[in-house]
Amino acid sequence: MLRLRPYKACDAQTIITWLKNEYAFRQWSADRYDRWPIAPADMNAYYDRDRDNGNIWGMTAFDDMGVAGHFTMRFPNEEDRGEVRLGFVIIDDRRRGNGLGREMLTLAIRYAFELLRVDKLSLGVFENNVPAIRCYEACGFQRVRRETAESYRCMGEVWNCIEMELLRKTPPTEKEIVR
Repeated sequence: MLRLRPYKACDAQTIITWLKNEYAFRQWSADRYDRWPIAPADMNAYYDRDRDNGNIWGMTAFDDMGVAGHFTMRFPNEEDRGEVRLGFVIIDDRRRGNGLGREMLTLAIRYAFELLRVDKLSLGVFENNVPAIRCYEACGFQRVRRETAESYRCMGEVWNCIEMELLRKTPPTEKEIVR
Protein backbone atom coordinates (compact mmCIF):
# COMPACT_ATOMS: atom_id res chain seq x y z
CA MET A 1 0.00 0.00 0.00
CA LEU A 2 1.45 3.32 -1.09
CA ARG A 3 1.69 6.43 1.06
CA LEU A 4 2.74 9.97 0.21
CA ARG A 5 5.23 12.28 1.85
CA PRO A 6 7.03 15.45 0.81
CA TYR A 7 10.00 14.95 -1.52
CA LYS A 8 13.39 14.73 0.22
CA ALA A 9 16.77 15.38 -1.39
CA CYS A 10 17.79 11.77 -0.71
CA ASP A 11 14.93 10.58 -3.00
CA ALA A 12 16.78 11.82 -6.09
CA GLN A 13 19.34 9.02 -5.75
CA THR A 14 16.56 6.47 -6.36
CA ILE A 15 14.37 8.41 -8.79
CA ILE A 16 17.09 9.07 -11.35
CA THR A 17 17.81 5.31 -11.61
CA TRP A 18 14.34 4.86 -13.15
CA LEU A 19 15.37 6.91 -16.17
CA LYS A 20 17.15 4.22 -18.19
CA ASN A 21 17.70 6.20 -21.39
CA GLU A 22 17.42 9.72 -22.74
CA TYR A 23 14.09 9.02 -24.44
CA ALA A 24 12.45 8.06 -21.11
CA PHE A 25 14.22 10.96 -19.43
CA ARG A 26 12.81 13.47 -21.93
CA GLN A 27 9.32 11.97 -21.69
CA TRP A 28 9.58 12.66 -17.96
CA SER A 29 11.27 16.06 -18.01
CA ALA A 30 10.91 17.52 -21.52
CA ASP A 31 13.53 20.25 -21.82
CA ARG A 32 13.69 21.15 -18.13
CA TYR A 33 17.22 19.78 -17.74
CA ASP A 34 20.11 20.81 -19.97
CA ARG A 35 21.74 17.41 -20.24
CA TRP A 36 21.35 13.69 -19.91
CA PRO A 37 22.13 11.80 -17.75
CA ILE A 38 21.44 13.77 -14.61
CA ALA A 39 22.89 13.20 -11.17
CA PRO A 40 20.99 13.49 -7.88
CA ALA A 41 22.61 16.90 -7.39
CA ASP A 42 21.08 18.08 -10.70
CA MET A 43 17.59 17.04 -9.65
CA ASN A 44 17.99 18.63 -6.24
CA ALA A 45 19.40 21.85 -7.70
CA TYR A 46 16.36 22.04 -9.99
CA TYR A 47 14.00 21.66 -7.03
CA ASP A 48 16.05 23.96 -4.79
CA ARG A 49 15.26 26.86 -7.12
CA ASP A 50 11.64 26.66 -5.91
CA ARG A 51 12.41 25.74 -2.31
CA ASP A 52 10.81 28.95 -0.99
CA ASN A 53 7.97 29.01 -3.51
CA GLY A 54 4.77 27.92 -1.77
CA ASN A 55 3.10 27.32 -5.13
CA ILE A 56 5.12 24.22 -6.09
CA TRP A 57 6.25 21.17 -4.18
CA GLY A 58 7.44 17.62 -4.77
CA MET A 59 5.81 14.48 -3.43
CA THR A 60 7.24 10.99 -3.04
CA ALA A 61 5.21 7.79 -2.98
CA PHE A 62 6.63 4.99 -0.90
CA ASP A 63 5.73 1.61 0.54
CA ASP A 64 7.46 -1.13 2.52
CA MET A 65 9.87 -1.65 -0.39
CA GLY A 66 10.99 2.00 -0.33
CA VAL A 67 10.55 4.90 -2.74
CA ALA A 68 8.11 3.84 -5.46
CA GLY A 69 7.07 7.01 -7.28
CA HIS A 70 7.34 10.75 -7.51
CA PHE A 71 5.50 13.81 -8.85
CA THR A 72 5.25 17.53 -8.37
CA MET A 73 2.18 19.60 -7.63
CA ARG A 74 1.85 23.30 -8.29
CA PHE A 75 -0.70 26.04 -8.36
CA PRO A 76 -0.43 27.37 -11.95
CA ASN A 77 -2.26 30.56 -11.03
CA GLU A 78 -1.05 32.30 -7.87
CA GLU A 79 -4.26 34.33 -7.52
CA ASP A 80 -6.64 31.39 -8.06
CA ARG A 81 -5.93 28.33 -5.94
CA GLY A 82 -8.72 26.33 -7.58
CA GLU A 83 -6.38 24.23 -9.75
CA VAL A 84 -3.36 22.06 -9.09
CA ARG A 85 -1.10 20.88 -11.90
CA LEU A 86 0.81 17.61 -11.74
CA GLY A 87 4.27 17.27 -13.25
CA PHE A 88 7.34 15.03 -13.30
CA VAL A 89 5.15 11.97 -12.71
CA ILE A 90 7.20 8.77 -12.54
CA ILE A 91 7.00 5.26 -11.11
CA ASP A 92 9.83 2.82 -10.38
CA ASP A 93 10.41 1.27 -13.82
CA ARG A 94 10.81 -2.23 -12.31
CA ARG A 95 7.34 -2.03 -10.80
CA ARG A 96 5.34 -0.67 -13.74
CA GLY A 97 2.35 -2.58 -15.06
CA ASN A 98 1.08 -3.57 -11.61
CA GLY A 99 -1.29 -0.69 -10.91
CA LEU A 100 1.26 1.28 -8.92
CA GLY A 101 0.89 4.36 -11.13
CA ARG A 102 -2.87 4.31 -10.72
CA GLU A 103 -2.49 3.88 -6.96
CA MET A 104 -0.08 6.83 -6.73
CA LEU A 105 -2.31 9.03 -8.88
CA THR A 106 -5.32 8.11 -6.76
CA LEU A 107 -3.41 9.39 -3.72
CA ALA A 108 -2.50 12.58 -5.62
CA ILE A 109 -6.15 13.07 -6.61
CA ARG A 110 -7.33 12.60 -3.03
CA TYR A 111 -4.65 14.99 -1.79
CA ALA A 112 -5.68 17.64 -4.31
CA PHE A 113 -9.43 17.35 -3.87
CA GLU A 114 -9.74 16.46 -0.18
CA LEU A 115 -6.81 18.30 1.42
CA LEU A 116 -6.14 21.20 -0.94
CA ARG A 117 -9.84 21.48 -1.85
CA VAL A 118 -9.15 22.40 -5.47
CA ASP A 119 -11.75 22.03 -8.19
CA LYS A 120 -9.43 20.85 -10.95
CA LEU A 121 -6.32 18.73 -11.35
CA SER A 122 -4.45 19.12 -14.64
CA LEU A 123 -1.37 17.77 -16.39
CA GLY A 124 0.37 17.60 -19.73
CA VAL A 125 1.67 14.37 -21.22
CA PHE A 126 3.55 13.76 -24.44
CA GLU A 127 1.43 12.05 -27.08
CA ASN A 128 4.23 9.48 -27.51
CA ASN A 129 3.86 8.33 -23.90
CA VAL A 130 0.96 5.95 -24.44
CA PRO A 131 1.31 3.97 -21.16
CA ALA A 132 1.13 7.21 -19.14
CA ILE A 133 -1.91 8.41 -21.11
CA ARG A 134 -3.69 5.12 -20.43
CA CYS A 135 -2.89 5.40 -16.73
CA TYR A 136 -4.20 8.97 -16.53
CA GLU A 137 -7.38 7.99 -18.39
CA ALA A 138 -7.86 5.00 -16.05
CA CYS A 139 -7.77 7.49 -13.16
CA GLY A 140 -10.49 9.62 -14.76
CA PHE A 141 -8.46 12.32 -16.49
CA GLN A 142 -10.02 13.62 -19.69
CA ARG A 143 -8.27 15.08 -22.71
CA VAL A 144 -8.81 18.80 -23.15
CA ARG A 145 -8.84 20.34 -26.59
CA ARG A 146 -6.47 23.26 -26.98
CA GLU A 147 -6.34 25.65 -29.88
CA THR A 148 -2.60 25.08 -30.16
CA ALA A 149 -0.81 22.06 -28.73
CA GLU A 150 2.06 22.75 -26.37
CA SER A 151 5.21 21.42 -28.04
CA TYR A 152 8.83 20.84 -27.08
CA ARG A 153 11.97 20.10 -29.05
CA CYS A 154 13.26 16.82 -27.71
CA MET A 155 15.98 14.66 -29.22
CA GLY A 156 15.84 16.45 -32.56
CA GLU A 157 12.08 16.08 -32.87
CA VAL A 158 9.01 18.12 -31.96
CA TRP A 159 6.95 16.40 -29.29
CA ASN A 160 3.36 17.53 -28.76
CA CYS A 161 1.62 17.49 -25.40
CA ILE A 162 -1.85 16.30 -24.64
CA GLU A 163 -3.55 18.44 -22.02
CA MET A 164 -5.60 16.46 -19.50
CA GLU A 165 -7.74 17.39 -16.54
CA LEU A 166 -9.86 15.89 -13.82
CA LEU A 167 -12.66 17.93 -12.27
CA ARG A 168 -13.93 17.48 -8.76
CA LYS A 169 -17.21 15.60 -8.95
CA THR A 170 -18.87 17.07 -5.89
CA PRO A 171 -19.46 20.79 -5.46
CA PRO A 172 -17.46 22.45 -2.69
CA THR A 173 -19.15 22.91 0.66
CA GLU A 174 -19.72 26.40 2.07
CA LYS A 175 -16.72 25.88 4.39
CA GLU A 176 -14.47 25.08 1.43
CA ILE A 177 -15.52 28.20 -0.45
CA VAL A 178 -14.28 30.34 2.46
CA ARG A 179 -10.74 28.72 2.20
